[in-house]
Amino acid sequence: MENIVLIGAGSAVFTRGLVADLISRGTKCRLALVDTDPHALLVAEKLVAKMIEARRAPVRLAAATDRRDVLRGATAVICTIGVGGRRAWEQDVFIPRAHGIYQPVGDSVMPGGASRALRMIPAMVAIARDVLDLCPAALFFNYGNPMAPVCRAVRKATGANMTGLCHGVYHVSKHIASLLGVQHERLRYTAVGINHLTWFIDVRFGRTNAMRRLVELAGKKVRETRTALDRAGRKTDGPLPTLDDPFTWELVSLFNAYPAVGDRHITEFFPHLHCRKGQYYGRTLGVDAFSFERTIENGDRGYNEMRELALSKKPLPGGYFDRLAGEHEQVLDIIASIRAGRGDVYSANLPNRGIVPNLPREAVVESPAVAGRRGLHAVPQPALPSSIAGTLASRFMWVETIVEAALQGSTDKFVRALLLDGAVTGVAQARALADDLLKAHAQYLPQFKSRAPMR
Repeated sequence: MENIVLIGAGSAVFTRGLVADLISRGTKCRLALVDTDPHALLVAEKLVAKMIEARRAPVRLAAATDRRDVLRGATAVICTIGVGGRRAWEQDVFIPRAHGIYQPVGDSVMPGGASRALRMIPAMVAIARDVLDLCPAALFFNYGNPMAPVCRAVRKATGANMTGLCHGVYHVSKHIASLLGVQHERLRYTAVGINHLTWFIDVRFGRTNAMRRLVELAGKKVRETRTALDRAGRKTDGPLPTLDDPFTWELVSLFNAYPAVGDRHITEFFPHLHCRKGQYYGRTLGVDAFSFERTIENGDRGYNEMRELALSKKPLPGGYFDRLAGEHEQVLDIIASIRAGRGDVYSANLPNRGIVPNLPREAVVESPAVAGRRGLHAVPQPALPSSIAGTLASRFMWVETIVEAALQGSTDKFVRALLLDGAVTGVAQARALADDLLKAHAQYLPQFKSRAPMR
């Protein structure tokens, strides 16, 4: 019987989706919910208990604010934590915006991703040490962003065998199948990169090289975008045209590869092109293109709805157990494939160690991995085209730098990471931005307590 510990159970959508999947499978298991916020934990516990009771599911539930109380004997540990929650995330985006830097997400790269890494890494390293102490044989999964820095830091600091999971590549593969007009089950693909900039370098169905079709489609999409913007530019009023990930299609046309996971994330990996002033095809990133405020509002609304349902006597609404799309949707399949030794292939974030020969050896690369009895293992790949490797190489060095900054509490390395990222315009701006972010998040950054104030 699986003994699953979910750390960060206050994540409304993930917890509901995971539990719905457990119940729909009829999985007999022990599920322990962990959250350091007692109220968030109470809400998650009551909601899950309600779900279990509604289906009389064979799930034995436990809850704890101290993970050590429930980790011993765990067979799978799933982490979805977000240190500081949405209120801290807001500062990761609003403070850089005050410095003229616009982010549609701010959780993976750019100043927001770097700032989030400083909070997340010490917490995840502490969790990893407890896992090694209390349940070293457990499957250990991370869903928290920024994915590459978190997974790299945990392995560097503890050696724990953590695997990073994200549904992005899987989600985009479904989108590509739809674009090509083929059943998703027929699609065969290879996607390699860093989480949230993962390149589909080979796409096929049957004997058809579908990448050629995607490149042809990209040419058409780029032309349509330019025509639409040209027409809009000749108007003095009226709304801007609705565009379909135009930057993604420009990259497909240029690199002959399809980058996941859409413009909302991908633009942040090219901040010198878009994010310094937020310019994005006539809109402003994070404002009227991929509104960050709307993302936060939706998150707050979702949690409030979860809380109301959990704490009320109302029955669960119809369709509450319908399968949801989201980050949770593959983890139980992965666990099942590992237990049965099925050898199914999934996208996972694991150390490179020669898997992709022209990427750094210890970089955490998102790539195909086989789920067998010994866990998830990355599938060896040929060297990437130099241009695609070039989009990744500097990012992996950024990861290494922000990991060192977080582990050492080094302000200088934080500033270096901001410079490597490319969103700032100079050293002075990087120092001022670092100072503002460190001050705003001081309560979550004990490793920086002894830092001298920057001038």
